[in-house]
Amino acid sequence: MTTATVDLPRKIVDLFKAPRGTYQYRAMHGGRGSGKSFGAAKMAAIWGMIEPLRILCTREFQASIKESFHAELKAAIASEPWLEAHYDVGVDYLRGANGTEFIFRGLRHNVGSIKSLAKIDLTICEEAEDIPELSWLALEATVFRQPKAELWAIWNPRLDGSPVDKRFRKSAPANAAVVEMNWQDNPFFPPGLNTLRQREQSRLDPATYAHVWLGAYLENSDAQVFAGKIAVEPFEPQGNWSGPYFGGDFGFSQDPTAAVEVWIAGDELHIRREAFKTGLELDDTAAFVTGKIPRFELEVSRWDNARPESISHLKRHGIPRAQSVDKWKGSVEDGIAYLRSFRRIVIHPDCGNMQREARLYSYKVDKLTGDVTTAIVDAHNHGWDAVRYAVSPMIRKQSEGGFAVL
Repeated sequence: MTTATVDLPRKIVDLFKAPRGTYQYRAMHGGRGSGKSFGAAKMAAIWGMIEPLRILCTREFQASIKESFHAELKAAIASEPWLEAHYDVGVDYLRGANGTEFIFRGLRHNVGSIKSLAKIDLTICEEAEDIPELSWLALEATVFRQPKAELWAIWNPRLDGSPVDKRFRKSAPANAAVVEMNWQDNPFFPPGLNTLRQREQSRLDPATYAHVWLGAYLENSDAQVFAGKIAVEPFEPQGNWSGPYFGGDFGFSQDPTAAVEVWIAGDELHIRREAFKTGLELDDTAAFVTGKIPRFELEVSRWDNARPESISHLKRHGIPRAQSVDKWKGSVEDGIAYLRSFRRIVIHPDCGNMQREARLYSYKVDKLTGDVTTAIVDAHNHGWDAVRYAVSPMIRKQSEGGFAVL
C-alpha cells in the first residue's frame, strides 16, 4: 500500500483529522496569508482522490472561472505530483480519474441553477463574508441531501454580525468545527508576504492592519478610545527617555492579569513589553511577570488598589516594590485624557495583546442613533488599566493642574 506525506498548517490538520461526514460544517476564518484557502483546496483534492465526489465550489460573486476557487485548487493539485497525476485540470473544469467532479458557481443570480444540482457531496463557500442570508438559506436547503454531505466556509471577517459570523462564530451549530487562522499559524508563510505584512503594520492604522492580517472585524475607528493615536512600530528605549514605568492589573475569572513596561519620549508614549495571562494564580504572578518583563522586580510597579492583599503577596514573593495605585473620582477619565494628550502612543510589535486592546477598547455606541457616546465600555481594558497605573503620578499631577505633555 502506497502512502503519502502532506505538509499542512497544524490547524488545518486538526480541523480535518476527523473523517468525512463527522461534521456537517467545517469553517475557517482569519486574515491574509493564513493558508486556509490553500489548505482547504488541498484537502478537497485529497478527498476527491480517495473517493469519487461531486464538489460544489461557490461564492456570492463569480462572473468568470478566474474569479472562482479554480485557481486555488489548481495550485494545490500542482503542489503534489500524485495529485497532478490523478486530476485533469482544464481552463474551466477540474475532474478526477475516479469520476470526482468540481463544479464552480456564483450564488448571485444563480441560486436557481444551484437548486437544480443533484448529489452534492461537498460544498466549499469561499469569501463567505459576502454571502447574504437569502443565499445561505437556499444553498443549505440544497446541498445536504447526500449521506455525509459537508459544507466548508472560508472567510476573512469584516462585519461583526454578518450572516456567516452569526452562523459559525456567534452561535456555531453543534455539528460544526470552526477554527481561526492567521499568518502566524502558517509555517509556510512566504518571506515576501511577510515583508509586505511588516510594511503594512507600520503604514496602516491598527484597526485596518488587524482586519487585513489578524482576521479582526473592521471596527468603527470613531468609537475607539485611542482612535488616531496608536502606532505599531519596532523601537528600543533611548537614553534620554523617561522610564521605565511599570504597572499591573490583576485578573479575575476570565479576565487576564496584565502587566506592562512604559516609556515616555517627549510627546510620545511607548509600550515596550507586556505580560498577559488568563487564569494566572496569584502564587505564579511574580514569576510570570518578571519572566516576561526584565527589571520589573527591581523598580516601582503600581497595581490596582482594589486588591491590597494581592499587592502584599507580590511584595513578599518576588516583586518587593509593588505599590497600590492612587484612585480618585474620575481617575479613569483623567487617565484616558492624559494618554490621549500624547501625540502618539507607540506599541512595540511584540505586544500583541496591547495591539488587540487598542483596537477593541471603545466608547459605547447608541443602538438607535449609531452615535458614539462618552461612556466607556468596560471591556478590553486590562492592559490599558496597567498603562494608566504605570503613569498614574503624572495623571494625578495633570488632573490637579500640574504639568502636561508638551
